[in-house]
Amino acid sequence: MLRPLRRIIEDFQDTSDLTEGLNLLVTRTRQAIEADSCSIFLIDIRTEEFVLIATNGLHDQELCGYRFQLTEGLIGVIAESEKPLNVEDVDNHPKYIELPSEFADDFHAFLGVPIINNRRLLGVLTAESKAIHRFEEDEEAFLVTLATQIAPIVERAETDQIVAEQTSALAHDDTVLLGIPSGKGVGIGQGFVVYPPADLDAVPEKNIEDIDAEIEVLEIAIQQTRDIIQDLGEKLSRSLPKAEQELFNAYLRLLDNDSLAKDIIDEIKLGQWAQGALKIAIKKRVRQFEEMDDAYLRERAADIKDLGQRILARLQLHEIEDLEFPAQTILIGDELSAADVARVPKEKLVGLAMARGSSNAHVAILARALGIPAVTGVTNLPYAQLDDKELIIDGYYGHVYISPTLALRQEFLLLAEEEKQLDESLNELRNLPAETPDGHRVSLYVNVGLDADSSSALAAGAEGVGLFRTEIPFMTREQFPSEEEQRIIYRQVLNAFSPQPVTMRTLDIGGDKALPYFPIEEDNPFLGWRGIRVSLDHPDLFLAQIRAMLRANRGLNNLAILLPMISNVHEFDDAKALILEAHEEVNIEEETLLPPIGVMVEVPSAVYLARTLARKADFISIGSNDLTQYILAVDRNNAQVSGIYDAYHPAVLHAIHQVVRAARLESTPVSICGELAGDPIVTILLIAMGFDSLSTSPGNFSRVKWVARRFPYYQMRAILKEVMKYEDSTDIRTYLEETLERAGLGGLIRAGR
Repeated sequence: MLRPLRRIIEDFQDTSDLTEGLNLLVTRTRQAIEADSCSIFLIDIRTEEFVLIATNGLHDQELCGYRFQLTEGLIGVIAESEKPLNVEDVDNHPKYIELPSEFADDFHAFLGVPIINNRRLLGVLTAESKAIHRFEEDEEAFLVTLATQIAPIVERAETDQIVAEQTSALAHDDTVLLGIPSGKGVGIGQGFVVYPPADLDAVPEKNIEDIDAEIEVLEIAIQQTRDIIQDLGEKLSRSLPKAEQELFNAYLRLLDNDSLAKDIIDEIKLGQWAQGALKIAIKKRVRQFEEMDDAYLRERAADIKDLGQRILARLQLHEIEDLEFPAQTILIGDELSAADVARVPKEKLVGLAMARGSSNAHVAILARALGIPAVTGVTNLPYAQLDDKELIIDGYYGHVYISPTLALRQEFLLLAEEEKQLDESLNELRNLPAETPDGHRVSLYVNVGLDADSSSALAAGAEGVGLFRTEIPFMTREQFPSEEEQRIIYRQVLNAFSPQPVTMRTLDIGGDKALPYFPIEEDNPFLGWRGIRVSLDHPDLFLAQIRAMLRANRGLNNLAILLPMISNVHEFDDAKALILEAHEEVNIEEETLLPPIGVMVEVPSAVYLARTLARKADFISIGSNDLTQYILAVDRNNAQVSGIYDAYHPAVLHAIHQVVRAARLESTPVSICGELAGDPIVTILLIAMGFDSLSTSPGNFSRVKWVARRFPYYQMRAILKEVMKYEDSTDIRTYLEETLERAGLGGLIRAGR
């Protein structure tokens, strides 16, 4: 039953109207499981009632709109238990209630499954039969799978409708949505929606008048896609097996075949814009291949969809070139990327919110680096409705306010002004060292990646760069930057901070950091091909990057190289051998110093190998984000388990302390550059552990320094000793927050002074 199930779901997803889609779904489902009736009941959250939304076989549309209480009948049983119910004869079930007599039917067998998304019951999907029998297990599984697939779409459509009504009819009533606080601060501005990039399913259909212009845009996009695929295939030809090389050739043959372009152009001539026409044409082709009997040809459906998304990316890029952002932009989307954030001028971006992700998603980390209030994992975020809407982002409590009242707006303006005053008062610390009252000194560096980071870091008085994320320039481009392009980027950063040190992390892609032109598709990307593993498998890319760094460092000599995702000793040895090879190559041109080479500790195996790695490397840097993720076995981008991800967890703190002690035994400098380093609440612990340096985002730099200068070192050591006795992260957080409050630093943990 897999094929009809897939077809039903795809047809449902393709309909733009929810009611139309649900009517289609019950009709197809009834046919697939050979039932006499199939129906969908959804919960009206405003009246707390079940409403029959769509049915086929139950007098069809005559009964639609029928309402009853959440606890009534067999539907009420499913609602209460949130489990499937399979009844042989409803007449023998004590909770069965008959429908109104004018709609009565002689049904006996009943199967119902809950429609649930994010632990919330949305409705019930049912099937009925006139015969007395139990529905088969595969039929029950069919309905359960179907309900699971449609639940997110039903929930989003429901929220879109409710918010649309509230924001139009009740424009001055606050609508508040809840998410995960991911970037402290308050942002007040105008919503600017970014739709998922290169996602055919997310493309809306639009009617256009200038057909010739759309055809021209399409033809340019197809040619650009062809050029990129050909160039990428040539670059990777030496390192890819023949089977993978053939994929590039297959894409080129499809692009050279006029029939694909003709299908898309035919849709444009019917009045559809280029992106919508591409979606329609590609989906038709995908279905044709999926329905073929030959297994090899069926698998080619995925290749066609991938090619379609590559063309879509080019079409969207053309559209992006003409974007104009509001003066106070709040970026909104289902899932935002680093490129989306980088595209908005720094002076215009005042906040962001997205439906997916968590506080430790890569884009949230970038937002904090820029000092931008952010909320992620927003439940029921109706992003399609929020373009141009006035919004308030509360990054402390994870709230998004839509069309706020004047009173609420004034309240948040006051909080924002207090935050501004606090930041201005901290500017007085700019030229002062991060030194405790009793003379213990720690170096304070910054993490940078975007162009705007460097100016913010210099303004904050940073002593250098503890982490330069070299993947950001790769992520914001359309293809691999050349060696010379990289050299220019690295030179600018090294020169800007000279003579202060700059630690550059080698290309760290994979996980949640994808390159659109170098897709990595894995079932479990965070445990897969990422970081140093990619670099070692593509020595051509790695050597080019190292040569660019070494050439950029000439005459400045403030570079340090950091290797990410090291999990064993031979990875470090292999990477260092390649660095030495690159060094020999650039030395032929001109004598160049070999910079210090460091190891990033961010997986448990590196914690246990910390002393060995400290003996081999010139320095150690702890990446607390991934280290927390791997110690706790939590995907840090998954909003469903975001509550488990906690860098205050005793196991995480003990692991960090263990690494510091191991480095100390080998007299190897040790730093921390993850988000924990920029959390002023935990600054006391990190300094007490014995770190030589902390590397934070520019937005948190002054706040960390404020804490460092407030507590004597002996007191920090006493606090660390007490905290390491605790068994629960909540107790640790509470203890540290109370410590800051007593010291008059409460403004670091909440809005306002």
